[in-house]
Amino acid sequence: MKIFIADDEPHLRALISQTLEELEDEGVELFTATTGEEALSSIQAERPNLVFLDVMMPKKRGFDVCHAVKRELGLEGIHIILLTAKGQEFDRQRGQEVGADLYMTKPFDPAALVAKAREVLRLC
Repeated sequence: MKIFIADDEPHLRALISQTLEELEDEGVELFTATTGEEALSSIQAERPNLVFLDVMMPKKRGFDVCHAVKRELGLEGIHIILLTAKGQEFDRQRGQEVGADLYMTKPFDPAALVAKAREVLRLC
């Protein structure tokens, strides 16, 4: 099983990775990207089960990456959770339109992140 983390902020990417590290003992591989373009190509290559995707990234926004994965490329079985500092209803609706499975607002509870990953990967 694979989890992909895409965030352009190094400290957030590290925080999410460290939060999810405990799942590596259960056979989960973690991958990261710093730009939207890098995220999209890595998602295509690695076919992760779960993606934590920042909305505001350079070179391609998270909304665009999500849309490409869910609506254009037809990559089945990839669960995408959009992460954003913006909690406005417009952004939540946009996330639904592009096919996001869940929308989480930063700052997030690390325990909630792990719980959601366990649920999606059926590691409960």
